[in-house]
Amino acid sequence: MAVLDAVNGPFHGGASTPVFEATALKAQLLKYWDRIQSGFWFLPSLMAIAAIMLAFGAVWLDRAVAEGFLPMPRILYAGSPQGATAVLSTIAGSMITIAGVVFSITLVALSLASSQFGPRLLRNFMRDNTNQVVLGTFVATFLYCVLVLRAIQHGGDSAFVPHLALNLAVLLALASIGVLIYFIHHISLSIQADEIIARVATDLQRGIDRLFPEQIGRDTVKGGAGDVPTSFEDAGIVTAPADGYLQIVDSQSLVELARSADVVIRLDVRPGDYLVAGCPVARVLPALSVDDTLRKDIRSTLVVGNQRSTAQDVEFCVQQLVEVAVRALSPGINDPFTAMGCIDRLGAAYCRVAERDMPSAERLDVDHRVRVIAPVVTFQRMVDPALSAIRQSARANVSVTLRLLDTLATVATCIRRETDARILRRHADLVKEVALDELTTDYDRQAIEKRHARAIEVL
Repeated sequence: MAVLDAVNGPFHGGASTPVFEATALKAQLLKYWDRIQSGFWFLPSLMAIAAIMLAFGAVWLDRAVAEGFLPMPRILYAGSPQGATAVLSTIAGSMITIAGVVFSITLVALSLASSQFGPRLLRNFMRDNTNQVVLGTFVATFLYCVLVLRAIQHGGDSAFVPHLALNLAVLLALASIGVLIYFIHHISLSIQADEIIARVATDLQRGIDRLFPEQIGRDTVKGGAGDVPTSFEDAGIVTAPADGYLQIVDSQSLVELARSADVVIRLDVRPGDYLVAGCPVARVLPALSVDDTLRKDIRSTLVVGNQRSTAQDVEFCVQQLVEVAVRALSPGINDPFTAMGCIDRLGAAYCRVAERDMPSAERLDVDHRVRVIAPVVTFQRMVDPALSAIRQSARANVSVTLRLLDTLATVATCIRRETDARILRRHADLVKEVALDELTTDYDRQAIEKRHARAIEVL
């Protein structure tokens, strides 16, 4: 039994720490960090703050130059206050206008992606740091110019032109033009089907690396002290804190919490499940150790939200690829090549999963005692819903069906467990059965039977 955290990666034992107060904070920080990554406001806000600090710093240096404390480089702009005002006003007006155009283009791209590829893919677009940096660049340049503009003084001996700050504004304007050109290229690339599929596949690969970190055959820590409870009928019940999707489980804190309370906790839910407030989500042995404080601490390790998240829910990434494939096979879109691209990415993901050790349901503490029993993601759970949905949508499409059988044959070359081979064999038989029921052309039927025989032979 490996000392393995199937949610957060390998669990490395260490000194026990108090978690009764820190657990809720840690879990909420994970939630807020995931929310920040998928929002448009965070990076632009940081860039705006940086622009404000840069503006005050540049003006301060300019005043030091004007008072004779620092020499003035000759390359700096040395125009009049009226000229400096005109330059900064022009840059500021242009930047805020372009920022509105960038925002409009982004909304158009989001609308297009939602209608063609599915609304659940909007999260991937919003997590794109490039769009956030582009928007932040124009907002930051606008704020910088406005703040420098207010520092200009007109008339007489009190006239003051922040030459350094003005030259920095010109450089920021030039950089913004380059960012605009790159943004046009990036947004054109990001709405292409292959690019969207590749982005989701990358998230899926990262999720697989977190959930299945051990290669088959790698030595792991075996054994644990004490027996694993087989019955939780008399266990204390912990109910869901609220309605919503379970997004994050702070497994390490949950193990430390169970160790501190000297209990065994069995989770009945996994990330991606929908929770109903008041329904059981965990059971604790011994039941006499369960009180309101322990229930509150256990609930604090569970983060619930209004939508599923890819932070710990690898099945959601699979579902996103399936959604794109099924939409592509719908009569309204009829794009089999996009569906075949999704099948190729799923096949690559299944090959990686087939070569990994399945995580253990038991989580061990630093003393190698079982403290938490949690449901795990299996090869069957990742394969069955995805292949079933695609098979049902592609039943009359010969090219997609052939690609599906070829992918099964490819995954079969990576299979290391007999149970996984049986799962793939069953899906290959179902694909053949459904396709032969729909197709009437002998040539197509023979092609299906030939690809099916090849997949079975490899399996």
